[in-house]
Order: sequence, then structure tokens, then C-alpha cells
Amino acid sequence: MATEQDHSGRAFSCSCGTMQGYITPEALKSGTHIACFCADCRANELYHHRPDPAPGPVALFQMSPDGIHITQGAEELRLMRLSPKGLFRWYAGCCGMPFANTLAKPGLPFAGMRTNLFDQPEIFGKIRTRAFEPQPGRPPRTKGAGTMVYALFRRMITARLSGKWKETPFFDIETGRPVSEPIVLSKADRDALTQG
Repeated sequence: MATEQDHSGRAFSCSCGTMQGYITPEALKSGTHIACFCADCRANELYHHRPDPAPGPVALFQMSPDGIHITQGAEELRLMRLSPKGLFRWYAGCCGMPFANTLAKPGLPFAGMRTNLFDQPEIFGKIRTRAFEPQPGRPPRTKGAGTMVYALFRRMITARLSGKWKETPFFDIETGRPVSEPIVLSKADRDALTQG
């Protein structure tokens, strides 16, 4: 759900409206729209008691974190990991809505933001990558992997060279620590979600 403030469709909010903000035009221009079918993205949905996306994907928009501006409710950011070395999976503590995935260090600037935070997800354009898409009788495959990886490294290098990697809502740059301590699922709890 978008905020009332007009950011040309780039405004976002969690499902209860407590956390709100927008992404920049630069982030929208340089980001990559992907559909992820992986078990972990599905498990993340189930952990937060969201509708099971299977057999469909979870839609994400990959961008540099400096393009994300939380204007209200930043204190509601919470963090979960499906395993001790898993992605950082951020969500809104107020309503449990999944928000974004990041890597575990601010010096690796990456965010995969949920597109259903926006009232106008069509602003992200066509899906460029379909990750871990199931194939009957064969291993899952990723279509458009090269596009995704190239864009990811291009954004990371740009953010590092410009110093914009320090502009992130997810980490305290002075300490390098996340703004919320992560909940780390046990293997049993993770397996219950991924195999459910």
C-alpha cells in the first residue's frame, strides 16, 4: 500500500500502514525486477503467516539500499534469518509484512524489496529474471541469471565508489551491525517451513 504523498507511484507501506516510505527514481531505473521460486522465499512467506505463493513466485525488486527511504515507522524494522548464514530477511514488526532481503554486511550493498509493498507494482516493468523456476522431472533453472548478476555487481560497484553504500536503513554504519538483532531459526523450524 502506498503512502498519500505522491512519489510517482514509488511510495510504499507495510500492510497496516505503520511503516512508510519511497524508493528513488534512480533506484527504479537501475533495479532489476525478478520472480523467485526458491524454497527460502516461500519459507519466509509462511513464517510470517502470509499466503503460500507456491507454485508461483515471490516478486522482488533488486536495488541498492541507498535508494530506499523510510519516512515513517523505521523503528518497526525487524530481522530474521532462516539459518545462521542465511540472507537477512527484513520485515515490519508491526504487522509481520515481509519487507526486503539484504546481505549480512553493509559493505555489500544489496536489497531485494517486495513489490507488493507498492500500490502500483507495474512501475517495476517486466520481470527480467525468473529464479529457481521448477521444471517437471528436472532441476530448477534460472532464466535471465546473467542480467540479474550483471546488474547486481554494477549497482554494488557504483555504490562503493560513490560512498552511497553508507546510506542504508538496515545497518548502523559506525558499528556495521544491523539496526535490529536477527531471529535465527533452528534447523527444525526451517525444515518445517521449507518442506511444508
